Amino acid sequence: MLSSLFCGKAGEFRRVLLGPLAAFLVVSSLGAQTQAPQTTMTMENRGASQTGTAWPTADGVYTIENFRFGSGESLAQLRLHYLTLGTPHRDSSGHVDNAVLLLHGTGGNASSLLAPQFSAVLFGPGQPLDITRYFLILPDDIGHGISSKPSDSLHMRFPKYDYDDMVESQHQMLLDGLHVDHLRLVLGTSMGCMESFVWGETYPGFADALMPLACLPVPIAGRNRMMRYMAIKAIEDDPQWHGGEYTTEPVEGLRTAAELTLVMGSAPLYMQKIAPTKKAAEDFIDDYLAKRVSPLDANDMIYQWDASRNYDPSAHLDRIQVPVMWINSADDYINPPELGIAEKYAPKLAHGRFVLIPISDATRGHGTHTQAAVWKGYLVELLKESAKK
Repeated sequence: MLSSLFCGKAGEFRRVLLGPLAAFLVVSSLGAQTQAPQTTMTMENRGASQTGTAWPTADGVYTIENFRFGSGESLAQLRLHYLTLGTPHRDSSGHVDNAVLLLHGTGGNASSLLAPQFSAVLFGPGQPLDITRYFLILPDDIGHGISSKPSDSLHMRFPKYDYDDMVESQHQMLLDGLHVDHLRLVLGTSMGCMESFVWGETYPGFADALMPLACLPVPIAGRNRMMRYMAIKAIEDDPQWHGGEYTTEPVEGLRTAAELTLVMGSAPLYMQKIAPTKKAAEDFIDDYLAKRVSPLDANDMIYQWDASRNYDPSAHLDRIQVPVMWINSADDYINPPELGIAEKYAPKLAHGRFVLIPISDATRGHGTHTQAAVWKGYLVELLKESAKK
């Protein structure tokens, strides 16, 4: 089967037929009051590498007073938790010049990107994000991890946050909490991918480069929104939900939402390989649900899925003037290549490159965003391209 290569500038495309292992590329001509962060050091194994190494993470909590959300709602204290790795380096003017912001996906947290298939490939000595060279910042987004979220106490009265709020709060945390006024790179997976586009448009030039992994820069619609809506409705229609004031979790609704999540993130080739028989497939599902459903909170999950409701960076991609390495995989069920969206929008990036990773034994559908070995070389290219001369 042949892949196609689209190269374009100013909307011009040409098609070249490639062999089956070739990648599909689209290349366009390349005020809230705050308080000091409370930081504690940890040396726990938050994300052991493939060699068993424990990453020396530092925990931080930054609180923004009277944070105002885009919905008009506000929160007296918005708590943002984050992890850091490495040490900030300051240039001759006193500005941090080696900070990298790493953004997790929906339902994840800072520790998600300490998974070995990500961290062990990128963070070690001589690797692209070597922590002896870079200062890595991994926040828990609003509504995730141990940052402020509905399950803390407000339940469905929690402000209706969105991706713009996430980026705004990260910006305040960086400036006033960590005293970082410039980023070497923003790299985001899934939801973090979408936040990367928001970052590029909202704060042009704040980062030297962007690497969005597994998303599209258009509104969440079609099957993508349908599945998010089904997951939300499954929870809200569970009799145990009680409008968000449940005393025990609405397990049946959460189970259905978790099942939909599995389907959205799955890859047929990989799933066939790990579950080649009826028993293996059914055992996989039983094990998956036993592990995934019990830690979930229904209100948190509703908010997480709905935070994408008004996401749409499509009209202002031209504001992004820094190099962008945008990568999806061909087996991504959430962002299927047959929609043709990437071909339309990649040329709007002044210095952007879109790469569609072909399906292989190494890809994992939507989850390829965390399989760093698959796309590590493109990160190296981006860092080289965006390095200051």
